[in-house]
Amino acid sequence: MSPSLPSPDPIDPAALHAAGFATVEVLAAAESTMIRSRELAADPGCPLPAAVIADRQTKGRGRRGAGWWQAEGGLAVSIVLATHAGSPPPTWSLACGVALAETLRSVQPAVAAVVRWPNDVEVAGRKLAGILVDAVADGRAIFGIGVNTTGSAADAPPAIAHRVATLPDLTGAALPRGRLLAAFLPRFHDLLGLLAADPGQLPLRYCPLCALDGKPVTIHTADGRHHGVCRGIAADGGLVLDTPAGRRHFTSGSLTDPAAVWRADD
Repeated sequence: MSPSLPSPDPIDPAALHAAGFATVEVLAAAESTMIRSRELAADPGCPLPAAVIADRQTKGRGRRGAGWWQAEGGLAVSIVLATHAGSPPPTWSLACGVALAETLRSVQPAVAAVVRWPNDVEVAGRKLAGILVDAVADGRAIFGIGVNTTGSAADAPPAIAHRVATLPDLTGAALPRGRLLAAFLPRFHDLLGLLAADPGQLPLRYCPLCALDGKPVTIHTADGRHHGVCRGIAADGGLVLDTPAGRRHFTSGSLTDPAAVWRADD
């Protein structure tokens, strides 16, 4: 087996420590950063926040069993945080999407990143970043984050190429992973602290970034499909729709038709 080539976008652990990460691990390749991060989350002696970053993932995944594609060298990271109160509140997932979209707008002002409920980050209807949240034992949670900081949608599998956005396609250049990650963590921490004091702040931060506000939406839930016009989110993170039967509030479900979910082995 030939040795791995150095990453064209190396991570500087010292810079991430300065941004607030207590533990930083960088892997040349991994099936998924979530696997190693679960080991760190199960270790009570592991200093948090912890970040596991992979130059290449071979089996990245999204919500509800969906596959996750991104070009080699894109930001693939799992972050372990302490929840201090059992499982993370459902709002943490949405807060992560808000913080990530805000961070992308901050470091790349030309990129109009928005959030598609619950936490996908899109640009012009194409997915730029995905977030997966796993609760683990002992009051810890893992946030798996993938951002297309490199590559091109032209290199994605044909079935999803029309749904993918990458920063090089949008701006003409890749974005250093470390720069994005170092800017993201303090913003995310600050937002979680703000929501702990005042949960009503979540809709206020989410509203300007909502990709669906005022648009017709179909949500797929355990009891079927529901159609309506998006009216943002509630303080608990639920999606608010004006439906033919009146205003409805959905705390779970998917905006992707189960038949259209892409899996890497399709």
